[in-house]
Amino acid sequence: MFSLRLFVAGHTPKSERAFANLTALCEKHLKGRYQVEVIDLLENPHLARGNQIVAIPTLEVKLPQSVQRIIGDLSNTDRVLVGLSLDRVD
Repeated sequence: MFSLRLFVAGHTPKSERAFANLTALCEKHLKGRYQVEVIDLLENPHLARGNQIVAIPTLEVKLPQSVQRIIGDLSNTDRVLVGLSLDRVD
């Protein structure tokens, strides 16, 4: 199971695009094997410091031995797949 946390700041176009891109990617490559938690830093600003979030949107991927962070709207599928430790599957 992939545990994913998407840090955003409100319902901006970039945040919405990041969520849509993440959902599409997960449905294609991880169907049934992922959980996404969206964290709005406008509502919970203290979580930015505690999770070392310096830019938004940021996707945090918890891997068995580490935590991977991917910054941006997640439109670069290859980069996100590398961050998820997956090979590209079309």
